[in-house]
Amino acid sequence: MSIFNAFNSSASALTAGRLRMDIISSNIANAQTTRATMNENGEYEAYRRKMAVVTPKNKSFQSLLDKATRTHYNAGSGVEVSKIMEDETPFKYVYQPAHPDADEEGYVQLPNVDPLKEMVDLMSATRSYEANVTALNASKNMLMKALEIGK
Repeated sequence: MSIFNAFNSSASALTAGRLRMDIISSNIANAQTTRATMNENGEYEAYRRKMAVVTPKNKSFQSLLDKATRTHYNAGSGVEVSKIMEDETPFKYVYQPAHPDADEEGYVQLPNVDPLKEMVDLMSATRSYEANVTALNASKNMLMKALEIGK
């Protein structure tokens, strides 16, 4: 076990948390975007909410076997964003016949982004980020104190 395992785990969590906050910010910024992508029919679609999928980095058979048999302590190797997926929740339709993107019946396709849900996700990501900064600082302080003892 390396003395830097805690640093590596916290660093990977900070990187994943930052990406998660960037994605949430993008969702909030595009909450009213009605022409984000073109579908297979050649028609514009509204922005579709995106989400980060965070998974553990080390999923090898040996690490799982070691964990199950407890032959040695495995501190883990952090997390990573394995993919960014789109939310398949249906779009919202609002009656606005004067809108330039309204269909022939007067309905506008709006993104499936709920600002309240995004703010809750952003608060969760922020708290997670802060907790990892605290863990990183605690690891740094313990290492510094261990080096001072040796003087």
